[in-house]
Amino acid sequence: MKRAVKVNLPLVLIICCASGENYKTEGYVVTPNTMDLLKKHLEVTGGQVRSRFPPEPNGILHIGHAKAINFNFGFAKANGGICFLRYDDTNPEKEEEKYFTAIRDMVQWLGYEPYEVTHASDNFQRLYDLAVDLIRRGHAYVCHQRGEELKGHNVPPSPWRDRPVQESLVLFERMRKGLFAEGEATLRMKMVMEDGKMDPNITHSLCTKEFQARRSSYYWLCNALDVYCPVQWEYGRLNLTYTVVSKRKIIKLVETGVVRDWDDPRLFTLTALRRRGFPPQAINNFCARVGVTVAQSTMEPHLLEACVREVLNDSAPRAMAILEPLKVTIIDLPAGARRELRVADFPANEAKGSHTVPFSNTIFIEQSDFREVMEKGYKRLTPDQPVGLRYAGFVISVKNIIRDESGRVCALQVSCASSDSVEKPKAFIHWVSEPLRCEVRLYERLFVHKNPEDPAEVPAGFLSDVNPTWTSTRPVVPVQGRLISGLWVQGQQSDNSLTVIESALVDRSVAAARVFDKFQFERVGYFSVDPDSTAQKLVFNRTVTLKEDPGKI
Repeated sequence: MKRAVKVNLPLVLIICCASGENYKTEGYVVTPNTMDLLKKHLEVTGGQVRSRFPPEPNGILHIGHAKAINFNFGFAKANGGICFLRYDDTNPEKEEEKYFTAIRDMVQWLGYEPYEVTHASDNFQRLYDLAVDLIRRGHAYVCHQRGEELKGHNVPPSPWRDRPVQESLVLFERMRKGLFAEGEATLRMKMVMEDGKMDPNITHSLCTKEFQARRSSYYWLCNALDVYCPVQWEYGRLNLTYTVVSKRKIIKLVETGVVRDWDDPRLFTLTALRRRGFPPQAINNFCARVGVTVAQSTMEPHLLEACVREVLNDSAPRAMAILEPLKVTIIDLPAGARRELRVADFPANEAKGSHTVPFSNTIFIEQSDFREVMEKGYKRLTPDQPVGLRYAGFVISVKNIIRDESGRVCALQVSCASSDSVEKPKAFIHWVSEPLRCEVRLYERLFVHKNPEDPAEVPAGFLSDVNPTWTSTRPVVPVQGRLISGLWVQGQQSDNSLTVIESALVDRSVAAARVFDKFQFERVGYFSVDPDSTAQKLVFNRTVTLKEDPGKI
């Protein structure tokens, strides 16, 4: 009997069969031994659903793996079963301990705990014995055809297909001892050309679409050996535009210095998304919304970012930060006078807590919140237009503009009045007083084109498609341009994949923040504490912008 189950979230429903009903699945090959094998299998598993997530430990997991993790672990959980983390260590020479560790960390970060961590090599002896058994049954033989000879359609039968069983057994033993060069000899199944891959002790093999062509050989191999045959279901991969996830390409990005490492926040590896500040719940929600289908899906990054905003809006406390400071002195407040203001962590739900911020006669505002020349539609501070200060209860008006030696605006002197005693201003802006100096890193798309790997879009290759980086070592003075991602740009949008602002300011409520703590910097975006932070200086990564276009007035 088939039943619908939930995978991870109610948004995703798939149809499955319970353990013990695998033979009812479409395409499943039933033999005279199927029911006996099923009975023995149920005696071992107790009818429990068992799945596995089988990564190759020679790279870092990416956003596509998040879908696989959610499907495999979520399916088992939804059916009261278990899921193994099974490392596919078929090439130990290319594997590094950091990859093993990072893979398990990411599985746990997404909220899943493997029932057991296993390795393909745990079953190598059993698989070898089964291979010998397959030869003895006359279902496999040692072949010397090269890979290129097997490409294409209607490949002729191997000239070694009918070699004697005993000869294949001797050659297979020589293969085990490493007496053949790589590719010189291969054990092939006699009934089909596709590769079959055994996976002992599981009930459901959930794999990506490219394995669909191998399903028949998988079933054939199990039945040829009279072993229990799990169900194989295939689902479409999850891809994102404006990125690459290939291990080879990411290594090239690291080696050429385009990105720092596998966890560079411009990548879509899971370690990179964690470092950037993406909550695991948001990634799981995104995978649930994408759903589990046979069709391959290529999604826009903004759909993932929308899931991130939904989670952070409810979980990231508010703070005030200034990316490009402009000093403001309030002349009718006594020097040295200060007060502590109580500010809600979540203005829409003050019961969730609050923090204090100092307020004195010296504050800092964003350079973009002041213009010398009034423009139509501009609602913030000008010499002729006052503006309110969020939470302070004051409205400020410009009295003097102070310039540096080059004539650029470097500070303002203003007067203030209680917001209850004057006409309501057109806008309220954020500010900081007695702030902490911090570094802020702003991220945009790493690549210019949607499909940087497509030669039709990027003829010179993906490395030629990288957006540049930019570092601000001093405050930026406003110009008559427009604000993009917190930066004033003359005439056109900034396309920097990374912008580093080394001298941003943030209110002291974040002083005790730890790595990966997340905040909404009001009117600026959502930010996360980077591991590069020190006791002397916090470093913040912009996770995503606010829903509103930061360039809007």
